[in-house]
Amino acid sequence: MRAPTLDLTLLRTLVAISDTGSVTAAAKRLAYTQSTVSMQLQRLETQLGLSLHEREGRRLRFTPEGERLLTHARRLLALNDEAWSDMQARQVTGDLTLGIPEDYASLLPSVFAYFHQLYPAVGLTVICGTSAHLVEQVKAAEIDLALVTRQRNSPGGEVIRREPLIWAVGINQQPSLSDPIPLALYSPGADVFREVAEQALQAAGREWRVAYTSQSMAGLAPIVMAGLAVVVVTRSMLTPSLRPLDESSGMPALPVIELALHRAPHRPSEPARRLGELIREQLAAPSEAL
Repeated sequence: MRAPTLDLTLLRTLVAISDTGSVTAAAKRLAYTQSTVSMQLQRLETQLGLSLHEREGRRLRFTPEGERLLTHARRLLALNDEAWSDMQARQVTGDLTLGIPEDYASLLPSVFAYFHQLYPAVGLTVICGTSAHLVEQVKAAEIDLALVTRQRNSPGGEVIRREPLIWAVGINQQPSLSDPIPLALYSPGADVFREVAEQALQAAGREWRVAYTSQSMAGLAPIVMAGLAVVVVTRSMLTPSLRPLDESSGMPALPVIELALHRAPHRPSEPARRLGELIREQLAAPSEAL
């Protein structure tokens, strides 16, 4: 007798739940409602006659059977995606340039790898720069796409993700948080982080001094790790060498920033459209702090 066929859509939902850690986050990644994700999981369990998950408070945990199925699901989906890309890749060619601030590049390695796997005939170039400069470049059609911090004086682009800004210090050492607070800030004009930090401190009646400036987090990190300054980062920019400061530190609250995808004014090429879709899918899941 022929074995029943597993539904790849249901398996993709199962993998999304595993990757994101919850039904809510999986629903956002897949652009489904939470009830749809729950129903698809239940449908998969019904088809197999097995319990694939159990609840631990508000968290979902996979049973041993669920973990075994996840292994098969990832292999089947990878094979499906490989077959699809093999049929589609020959149809997508050309060159493509993406602009991104250096500090956001760490968000996209999996996107770059998957894009190359899907479209090996596309020549992708990635350039780094400040958000403000990259927006100007994409407006002038010098680059095809730019993923940047949304600028207050230039709010265009498609909002891909929202993340809260936080204060951070070195994991082992931190400066005194009494006035004037030593800050490690981006160079003027490099990003909105500096403006937001100074406005928050001013509104709170705090005094500060600029202890160090740089165009990127790579330049700011050493002085912060040495315990000589406080820095402003997003949750996704935190590294094991940094520790976030909570409300008990006395530092003022910071707002949420938006990551926006800007496209050149001409009609987007097929490679640009495909890469934009992958970036949207990868970054759509909100920060865990939101």
